[in-house]
Amino acid sequence: MVLYELITNKMLVIPVCAWAIAQLIKVFVILARERRLDLHYFVASGGMPSSHTALVCALATAAAITQGLNSVAFAITAILAMVVTYDAAGVRQSVSKQSIILNRIVKEFRIRRPKGELEHDLREFIGHTPFQVIVGAILGILVAWLWLTISTL
Repeated sequence: MVLYELITNKMLVIPVCAWAIAQLIKVFVILARERRLDLHYFVASGGMPSSHTALVCALATAAAITQGLNSVAFAITAILAMVVTYDAAGVRQSVSKQSIILNRIVKEFRIRRPKGELEHDLREFIGHTPFQVIVGAILGILVAWLWLTISTL
């Protein structure tokens, strides 16, 4: 009963599907760009498109369509979407740039230190460009709109 309620909850399933589609697109983008299949990108953050943005925009769109633009559900999800998209394009992009700089510093430091002292580089592929966030938002809105339009036919 609980599982049935979860898998039939459109407000949960639609955003998760938008996230999964965005993550799958990342795999294909890497396949096209680098000519290699890397399934790691199906669960990785960062890159094209923003799956976080797709998820929250799908959630806000589903709330707007099912509950109305003047509902509390839409207000909460719209504010959440704003915070997540700002974080994806702003804060996380800054972290990516800082990681690149720190990795350069660490690389210079490794030359002067034993190999085992600094084992791993910082992850640089974290944030999103504004374009990646916009594409993620459009994807999330389209997934929710198409899903809810087709399911009411």
